[in-house]
Amino acid sequence: MKETKPQPKQISLSKRLCFTALFSELCLIGTLISVPLPIGYFNLGDVFVLLSAWCLGPLFGVTAAAVGSALSDLFLGYSLYAPATFVIKGCVALTASLLPIAFHIFIKKESLLLLSRALAATLAETVMIVGYFLFESLLLGYGWGATASLLGNSLQAAVGVLFAALKRLPPLKKLFPLL
Repeated sequence: MKETKPQPKQISLSKRLCFTALFSELCLIGTLISVPLPIGYFNLGDVFVLLSAWCLGPLFGVTAAAVGSALSDLFLGYSLYAPATFVIKGCVALTASLLPIAFHIFIKKESLLLLSRALAATLAETVMIVGYFLFESLLLGYGWGATASLLGNSLQAAVGVLFAALKRLPPLKKLFPLL
């Protein structure tokens, strides 16, 4: 007889909606608390973008990341960036939430789950770097001048990937069965 693994406990829709609002606010606050750099600014918003994707899954995680990050652009006075941020951060969260699922299909070992998330986070943050570069160079018309923001975005991406290891905390695992 085939042994079945216990399924993770699902959280209710009302809790998912509450957590979506909470993660949206975390993305907003993580982005609002920023450190100015000579070429843009640095913040911890991407940490919460990745965590929202992993904790809430594709639909709710993308919503939280896109809304919270776009709102931060409005609050910071970068309203021109808000639509692009909505799309880019939504794509980052979608990539970060779907790639570990795809990797888990091919890599069956639970011990490699952290590696698959790190790889997914790296690829998701690459989406952010390329997305902003394309937005600034093509749509804003900066051309190759948009390369100036690559360093700041890369630093932000690297910190997002490193801090995403927070998902290993046991309290998060209890709250979010998708982890």
